[in-house]
Amino acid sequence: MLAGNVLKDHLYVINYPLIEKGLCQLEMKCLFHQEIEEKYFFSDKKISPSRSPYIKHRVSVMYCADSLEELMGKLQNNKVAYNDFKFVYFKLADSELGYEEWIRCVAELGRMIDGAVDMVNPKIMLGATKVHGQWIFGEFEKNDNHWQEHNKKPNSNSHSLKTRAAKALVNIAVGDDLNCTLIDPCCGVGTVVLEAISMQINVKGYELNWLIARKAEKNLAFFGYENVITNGDMHEIKEHFDVAIVDIPYGLFTPITLEKQCDIIKTARRIADKLVIITFENMDKSLISEGFEIVDHCQIIKGNFIRTISICH
Repeated sequence: MLAGNVLKDHLYVINYPLIEKGLCQLEMKCLFHQEIEEKYFFSDKKISPSRSPYIKHRVSVMYCADSLEELMGKLQNNKVAYNDFKFVYFKLADSELGYEEWIRCVAELGRMIDGAVDMVNPKIMLGATKVHGQWIFGEFEKNDNHWQEHNKKPNSNSHSLKTRAAKALVNIAVGDDLNCTLIDPCCGVGTVVLEAISMQINVKGYELNWLIARKAEKNLAFFGYENVITNGDMHEIKEHFDVAIVDIPYGLFTPITLEKQCDIIKTARRIADKLVIITFENMDKSLISEGFEIVDHCQIIKGNFIRTISICH
């Protein structure tokens, strides 16, 4: 909250499966431009918790104090008023407050607020806790987890990226610029495209196999999105995009040579300024030989496979 004596406006609480820790940390780095080690952090960037599959909730800090009594005084002196409010309990990894103590404390804070409590249908949710020796109070927003609905898409492949990983990859690719253009030139059943289009990102997908391309189209249509899938060869793409996400084919069902994989990288260099690439093997030499600079990376695990995600400029 206090970093270099400067108040950070928002507290974010995150969570992730251990095998996705690296992916979560890379996503947070791209969204917030800071290294994240703990499962909560402060930032002056206001980003919806629902933007990320790993952010549980956000507290937009309005007041902070060295003691509960000081915080109560600030609420009273500033005539804080809410109609139909509710305090929401949340636990930090190294929480300084137990639940029973928290109940007692927010009851005291609630007395300082002008307005009625509504525990069933609140119009506003509030958050208060003690962290790093200081008390904070602010408006609370939780992740709506709407992205989980995409797990119900009618078509999927066993080797496709998980929905959660796909959403994180989109955030890694676009960062805090939702106005950029995005291409997934080997889009498969459209898992990445679906996450991007749900965030209103200008995205297109290409898929060489007509049957799989059709499945991608059906997945988008199932959720009411327009068709942005082209059944075609990525090497024939004429447009230029800000960023490409490529889950490099690795020959699980259809044989592919290293030469063809390198051709995919070469075309990605031509059609996009930035590349987020997912590989099963170390392809750093191929990326560098095509003029890419690898600026960051992480690994994700699915079953017995380890995939490397590299950010390239």
